[in-house]
Amino acid sequence: MNELSDNQQDTEKLQTLKRLATTVYLCQLLSFTLLGVPLLIGVAINFMNRSDAQGTWLESHFNWQIYTAWVTLAGFALAGLTFETGIGLYILLPTILLLVYRIVIGWSALNSDRPIKASN
Repeated sequence: MNELSDNQQDTEKLQTLKRLATTVYLCQLLSFTLLGVPLLIGVAINFMNRSDAQGTWLESHFNWQIYTAWVTLAGFALAGLTFETGIGLYILLPTILLLVYRIVIGWSALNSDRPIKASN
């Protein structure tokens, strides 16, 4: 009976973590329309729940999402600082493309119940 309860708890934990990872991918996607604020909300969700994901296949998604947020924020900041010089656009476009790529790769793997198999 206890084993069944433990398995049920593990399944529920994974489902909760998967919903959180899905929410973070959605936050990353919404960053395009809400000036990056959802990106910060998403990374906060990751940090608050990262320890719960440790040791599960979802840990790779949490790490992937955190790395995505920091790289995107750095790219946006650098693009903003250099926009007047004309360089900013050349930094902003690859940053946006990288964000889209990482959302698509991550969300696809998540929907297939697979970990991310990249080193960030």
